[in-house]
Amino acid sequence: MFYPVVLAGIICSIIAYVRQGSLEWLFICLLFVLAGWLGFMMRQHYALTLQDRIARQEVRFRYYTLTQTRFEVLEPQLTLPQVLALRFASDLELPALVSRAVKERLSPTDIKKAIKDWQGDYMRV
Repeated sequence: MFYPVVLAGIICSIIAYVRQGSLEWLFICLLFVLAGWLGFMMRQHYALTLQDRIARQEVRFRYYTLTQTRFEVLEPQLTLPQVLALRFASDLELPALVSRAVKERLSPTDIKKAIKDWQGDYMRV
């Protein structure tokens, strides 16, 4: 509903500008364009933030399922990019790789390079 209203506002303000030649209508058109662009960018930002939260929950759940210990104890020692890199590890590699990442402070790139059985995430936005 948001984007059709923005599009209608842009079209109406352009028509009003052409008919009246008033710069106010051009400014109003610019405001509608800006509102549409900001709405689109915020939508993308929220989607990516949500995906990061879901990926973090996935790593927590997998780690707990595999080790019967909570990942949240180790999580403060890891950055979000490190946690997101760990999600590509197979179930066999994950516990050892988490320990290594914490002890050796591996970068996300190093974590990804250490993964032998890559489990791709091909459903990101």
